Amino acid sequence: MRYWLMKSEPDVYGIEHLAKEPTKTTAWWGVRNYQARNFMRDDMAVGDLAFFYHSSCPEPGIAGIVKVVKRAYPDATQFDRASKYHDEKATLEAPRWFNVDVKLVKRTPLLPLAELRAHPELADLRILQRGNRLSITPVEPGHWQFVMQLLDPH
Repeated sequence: MRYWLMKSEPDVYGIEHLAKEPTKTTAWWGVRNYQARNFMRDDMAVGDLAFFYHSSCPEPGIAGIVKVVKRAYPDATQFDRASKYHDEKATLEAPRWFNVDVKLVKRTPLLPLAELRAHPELADLRILQRGNRLSITPVEPGHWQFVMQLLDPH
């Protein structure tokens, strides 16, 4: 099993939206960065866990935990001319963009970015690296365990 951090803007699709889905499951669509796409397409497996991270908002941070429940498949928004994620170069025969399906494991109290930065044990966490803009990043098992302790110290 691998661990991940998946960013989403809460005003576009936040943990609250996922919690309201009847199956608590959603496709992680709209990723338009090749490295993040490759993580989903090539490295994510069913059963992997991820932190659901709220970004581009007044208080960014980890808002919950999700599990990958379906391996990568073509992101339908790339073919939709009305979508802001449409890609003219993508075809059904040669899709360029992929998504995985994730299911809500649990919502957590928000663990703010500032709190993550306050712990030297997390200094190498990708989300904390200068210039990191990826919407999906791997999380080392030691970092995962440390953050889990922060989320539930009991």
